[in-house]
Amino acid sequence: MNTNDSIITKTNRAKKMMLWFGMISMSMTFAGLTSAYVVSSSRADWIQQIELPFAFTLSTLIIILSSGTFYLALKMIQSDNIKAAQGLLLTTLALAIAFVLFQFQGFNGIIDKGYYFTGPESSITTSYLYVLVLLHLAHLTAGLVIVLNVFFKTLKGKYAQGNTLGFELALTFWHFLDILWVYLFLFVSFYGLKLINLHQN
Repeated sequence: MNTNDSIITKTNRAKKMMLWFGMISMSMTFAGLTSAYVVSSSRADWIQQIELPFAFTLSTLIIILSSGTFYLALKMIQSDNIKAAQGLLLTTLALAIAFVLFQFQGFNGIIDKGYYFTGPESSITTSYLYVLVLLHLAHLTAGLVIVLNVFFKTLKGKYAQGNTLGFELALTFWHFLDILWVYLFLFVSFYGLKLINLHQN
């Protein structure tokens, strides 16, 4: 291995370590928030049965699907099928935007039920839910920027076969966001938030 190869290898390893450090830090943040959620659920003013709109279920399915399209895009890049990769990346972006829209639709559904996130009519329960979801959306926004960056680099032909580290790191981060949301969704559902049936209302 020559000097240039050694430098590239070390740089790539450093990039991977930075990504994992960031994801571990974010995981610890959400672990702390969900732990506080569990502790607070014993409060007398805790709302035990807020109906969680079906829009949150749809958004969960959408973000899982987006991980699949992103993964397939990488496989297309590795097969030198650039056009297919670009189409799959655009699909991933569209699904991510749909995820965000359904998240806000879910928020509106909770408000329509008379549960507010801020102000005098809010509760500690809805405030926790608000923080958890919005914090995840903030990270998802960063993910969207990363996917856009990958898409434009793909247009410029930056990802030749065997030179896909940036793409792979972006995919890893997107999978992390996916897993994080599924965890939050199941966690909140498990702690007393009741799903609305699709055909209700």
